[in-house]
Amino acid sequence: MANQLDELNPEIREEGLDTNVIVKKIPAEVGVGSKIFEILLWVCGILPGVIFLLMKIRAQKHFDQLQQKIQRNASQIDNYLEQRVMVLQNCARLLDKAIDLDKSTFENIAKFRSGHSGDVDADRNEIGGQIETISRDINVAIENYPDLQAHREIADAMQQNMYLQREITAARELYNDTINQWNKDIFEWPTKKIVAAKNGYTTRIPFVASKEIKEKAKSVFF
Repeated sequence: MANQLDELNPEIREEGLDTNVIVKKIPAEVGVGSKIFEILLWVCGILPGVIFLLMKIRAQKHFDQLQQKIQRNASQIDNYLEQRVMVLQNCARLLDKAIDLDKSTFENIAKFRSGHSGDVDADRNEIGGQIETISRDINVAIENYPDLQAHREIADAMQQNMYLQREITAARELYNDTINQWNKDIFEWPTKKIVAAKNGYTTRIPFVASKEIKEKAKSVFF
């Protein structure tokens, strides 16, 4: 049998490859074979059927706990995002005292204080990207006025902003790890997949970087 991946005769993609997260939820589904499998366990005796029933109860408990963990991870991201909005709001006020800051900056910051609506996961990703844009705009404003960089309060605010961004990145990594575990477990046959299919569970979408952030990452910084 030939090697499936041959490093000596690779397929060369000169233009490179840009990957993206596919925003699609895949349901956990089982066929007739799984139903027959469960029936056969009871046909073979009460003990195998009861053991499998207990395994399904354990699997349900596992999913319940995993969902709570996902909620906790998501809440941590929201907390950091909220703190970052407050820091940027304070920084914008400090800048407004020194320069004529675009009023839309205040408007964009204010709307993030109203909470989420609709698809919470999608909102979280969108808000994260928009906060990045506001942070960039404030940095541009500071760069345009070099004297402001020496302003201690502004410098402290921007340092807090950078710290919170690192914390958000770490929190997103943790969130994605938990999402990856969920997406793997719902397809683990037989017990977990049968329970997941019965409850209508689907895969969850991990954190998605905004188009603007991806484009910025391709820029030349030096």
